[in-house]
Parts: sequence; structure tokens; C-alpha cells
Amino acid sequence: MEIGIIGLGAMGREIARNLVAAGHTVTAWNRSGGNVDGVRMVQTPAQALQADVALTMLSDDRAIRNVLLDTNLLFKARPGLAHVVASTISVALARELVELHRAAGVAYVAAPVLGRPDVAARGELNVLAAGAPAAVGKVMPTLKVISKQVWDMGEEPPTAYAAKIACNMMITMAIEAMAEAVVLTETNGLSRERFFELILGTLFGSRPYQTYSGNIIRNDYQPGFKAVLGLKDLRLAAEAAEQAGRVLPMLAAVHGRMAETVAAGMGDRDWSAIAALTVDPYGRQRMTGAAAEQVNRIT
Repeated sequence: MEIGIIGLGAMGREIARNLVAAGHTVTAWNRSGGNVDGVRMVQTPAQALQADVALTMLSDDRAIRNVLLDTNLLFKARPGLAHVVASTISVALARELVELHRAAGVAYVAAPVLGRPDVAARGELNVLAAGAPAAVGKVMPTLKVISKQVWDMGEEPPTAYAAKIACNMMITMAIEAMAEAVVLTETNGLSRERFFELILGTLFGSRPYQTYSGNIIRNDYQPGFKAVLGLKDLRLAAEAAEQAGRVLPMLAAVHGRMAETVAAGMGDRDWSAIAALTVDPYGRQRMTGAAAEQVNRIT
């Protein structure tokens, strides 16, 4: 199958490698250039849409708008193209994309993913797919290459992004819950290692607890999923809640904590670095005045 890719960031590169290894012909365009072995790099994003299936993995709404919408790119696509948008975008933009794809005559499948770059490298992402059954069926061979499982989110693409945003919101809540639990237990003489051994072996053995408890134990937040991207996703969740006319107090708390993390200069660290501000009782006081002011600007 001929597959085009728009966006070769940390996730897109691993996805491209797996598609090449599976025997697909892969063409890619990336805003910042670069290359991946076995992938034919092209000069314009329109060239990546001259395929059977195109997969877009850009970072956010603004990038999608700049590359796809402002240039009317969808109207330059190969007839019969099925377009997979695997980026995590807002529900509002997803609704707009439904109409734009319909106008351009391009099949649209939403397929945001759960997993970090190391998971993508193993081809074990969880893909949240939504779209017309015929379109999803056409892109399924592509999705199966990059995933451990493809989850059916229904026929309306915005639903998949709502689910992805909700998942990321819940992960940050889990990280903050672990950090606050460490404050209670460590100040009363129980080590982080012993406490996490308890919770992983009893009440909370899920992957987020397994993954991020290790970061908290080591106080090591090397980049996996960057905090600045986590902040973007929590902003999308806050926007979706506002559009629904609902108040979500726990979302507001982790959104504010992630904003503080980014403002404190940890935007390029793993998003579990939000735990550092809770576990370290002096973290907030050490924020510079400029960083504290920045919190209000980025939330």
C-alpha cells in the first residue's frame, strides 16, 4: 500500500519505520526536514496526500490549521484518499475537519493514539479509531501495523479525540495522586519504594501507575511525553468541558499544576514532572517571579 505521512516528530518517525518494515511504500513530509531510512521525503505536504492512505501526525491544532486548512491542502489530495489524523486535537477542530473532508471528497478517520515513542517503536500503540466504516476498513491495515489494538470509537471522528483527551487527563490525575500520596507516606517514615510496592501490588497496578511511579521513585523526569504537550492536552480538555457547560474540579487542579511545571522551566521534561512540584515542598517558592507570572498566561 502507498502511505503518505505528514509530520515526523518522535511518534511519526517510529510509525514510519514500522510501516516501511511491514513492506508499505512510505512517502513523508516534515516541517523541519530530516529523513527516515526507507522513507521517500518530499518537498510539500500535498505530495504526501498522493497515496492510498495518508497519516497526519502534527503536534497541535495550530499546526493542523497551518498545514492543512489554511492552504486548502485537502482539495489537492489524490482521489480516493483516506486521511488518518492521528494527532491529538481539539473536539472543536475535529468537527471542523469533518465538514472540510466532506467538502473535499476525502475520507476522514480519527485515530489518536495512546503510547509514548518507545511504545510506537515496538508497534504497540493503542489506536482510538472513529469514522465511517468503509473509511476505517480501508485504513485498518495501516493501523494494525502500528498498534497493539485498534479500539472502535464509533462513526463520529470527534468522539475519538474526546476519548484521547479524557485518557490523558486521567493519567495526569494519577500522577498527581501518586505525588500527594508520597507526601503523606514519606513524611511519616515510609519510603517511596515500599509505598509503591504496596499500591502496585494491590489497588493500582495499571500501566500509568507502573510507568510513572518509577519516575517519582528516582526523581528522574527524562523526556518521554513532554510536559508542554501535556499542558496542551489539558487545555483541550478544559476547552471541551467549557463547551459542554460543565465544571471539572480535578481537571482544573492538574491543568494548573501542569502550567506551573512548564512555567518553572520543565516544559521539555516528562509530564510526570508535575509530581516534583508536589513532592518538593519548596518547588513553588523557588519559582522565579517571571515563571510565576507565566502560569497565568499559559493556562
